[in-house]
Amino acid sequence: MGLFRSSEVVGVAGSALDFALAASEEAHPREYMGVLRGEAAGSVGVDADGTILTEVLVIPGTESNPTSASFKPTQVPNDLSTAGSIHSHPNGVLRPSDADLATFSRNEVHIIVGAPYGPDDWQAFDNDGQPIDLPVYEIDPPEESFFDFTQEDLDALDEDER
Repeated sequence: MGLFRSSEVVGVAGSALDFALAASEEAHPREYMGVLRGEAAGSVGVDADGTILTEVLVIPGTESNPTSASFKPTQVPNDLSTAGSIHSHPNGVLRPSDADLATFSRNEVHIIVGAPYGPDDWQAFDNDGQPIDLPVYEIDPPEESFFDFTQEDLDALDEDER
């Protein structure tokens, strides 16, 4: 993933949406909240100019109850690939509340998922809280590299410590 993301969000990865729907169902009846990270569409095999939302970041210390979810802004990674937010409405209402609208200025796209958390139980919104169409792309999730090591790497570490 590059340091800077393309300017316009043009879609969401099905795997990211599925993750958020499952996490929201698991959190029910409390709200679920996450931050959406994006990658250049071309880097994930989508022939488009812009960003595809590919990952949901779970923010440490997120607090939730049946009517709200929040986290401390200082807990959000300083990540220029952050492009949106996603949270659940356990009551199933797929419209932003006044509290939601107050937070929408931070990123370009905001997704609300609602009970019963099926594949069609979500809606994307722009910064003004207006519904937008956001295509879902079936792409492979981004590869994790932070803990990407092999047994050979571990063996080499052991040898270095001897």
